[in-house]
Amino acid sequence: MPDTPYLLAAVAVSTAVTWALRALPFAALAPLRASAVVRYLSTRMPAGVMVILLAYCLRDLPGSGSRAVAPVVALAVTVGLHLWRRNALLSILGGTAVHVVLASVVLGR
Repeated sequence: MPDTPYLLAAVAVSTAVTWALRALPFAALAPLRASAVVRYLSTRMPAGVMVILLAYCLRDLPGSGSRAVAPVVALAVTVGLHLWRRNALLSILGGTAVHVVLASVVLGR
């Protein structure tokens, strides 16, 4: 059975490493908070992420047919909600809900 000092040292080292790894991102990012680049990215990233998600979700969509109905209607709902409320979370959740309902219940896929 290991000695008590050995166990205490192992717990102390584990605690120190865990604390350091959790504190490191905050310490490293603190100087960047006032950066003009970070402010610019914080305003542009949500739209960029939405464009990437749009391209990913619609990449294999056929141009016509019943398989295209649910994603196209969900896309229209998402865009409409976003233009109406300017709330990304509401837009994403609303579009996702419409797609799930259409794809699962209405179109029976």
